[in-house]
Amino acid sequence: MLTDDFGREVTGVRVSLTDRCNFDCVYCHNEGLGDTRGPMEPQDSEMSADDVVRFLEVVEEFGVRKVKFTGGEPMLREDLEEIVRRTPDSMETSLTTNGTFLPGRATALKRAGLERVNVSQDALDPKAFAEITKSGAYDRVIEGVEAALDAGLDPVKLNMVVFEHTAGYVEGMVEHVAENDGLQLQLIEYMPELTGKPEWSIDIQRVHDWLADIADRVETRDMHGRKRYWVNGDAGGSSSESGMVEIVDPVGNENFCANCHRVRVTHEGYLKGCLNRNDDLRPMGEMTREEIREAFREVVSNRVPYYGEYLVRDERGEWTINEKYIGA
Repeated sequence: MLTDDFGREVTGVRVSLTDRCNFDCVYCHNEGLGDTRGPMEPQDSEMSADDVVRFLEVVEEFGVRKVKFTGGEPMLREDLEEIVRRTPDSMETSLTTNGTFLPGRATALKRAGLERVNVSQDALDPKAFAEITKSGAYDRVIEGVEAALDAGLDPVKLNMVVFEHTAGYVEGMVEHVAENDGLQLQLIEYMPELTGKPEWSIDIQRVHDWLADIADRVETRDMHGRKRYWVNGDAGGSSSESGMVEIVDPVGNENFCANCHRVRVTHEGYLKGCLNRNDDLRPMGEMTREEIREAFREVVSNRVPYYGEYLVRDERGEWTINEKYIGA
């Protein structure tokens, strides 16, 4: 297993299969690359299924045991089932999707070896959902969540970015997952540096405080130092129960970056050591096994915690780039 200079072992990878998407979410950052989406048709620059599988087989040699497939919208890949089926058996396999293609494909993905899904759902109100995603697919997403549950891809974790447009819907979403078996909720702190709209930010600590008041149990995960809140559930139950709410808050929680164990791969086959940075992209050449090994070793050795190291607090408490990395 490879370890970076900050003692962080790399145990998981996030692989973007495409930058294409049938939504146009207002907060989209496309795995930190910015809103780079092109035509909806498959592009020659996308990694092939063989490329993806070869990469996974190589990083398996280094002890990587988790892979999450992302996009864009990864289910626009018609070969997604093949990729999942060919993923090494030692790896826990999951998917982040907007859910619109899960009806009709969830069962096939489960049979191929997919273990769970995250579905982006930023509001339970169809009008608000349409305004945020620039799509009219609200009902289809609801159907997709049901299809995932029916296929046994539970717990289904709903992803909700918390910012000005969605803050008023957080309470309703928490009630929704508490009342429906098989659902969990991931509240994701809005990161303005990736979208360029700082005025959309809200104080995520207010959400923490509210959840702490209503939760039956609160726990802190070792990974990233994330807080989990169990609401209206059996506090001693299994992780598949309803009512679990987790907050992803890297901006206000330096432990998040200090405990990051992931490397990302762009849809074009570049390794990315940090979601927030694009100055550390490393190509894998023609993606031979040796080229993949060399690039993977290099990107791991150069990983730096974003908050608390690459960015540090100035005398006003504001984040500023650490001078040691300027021009590096």
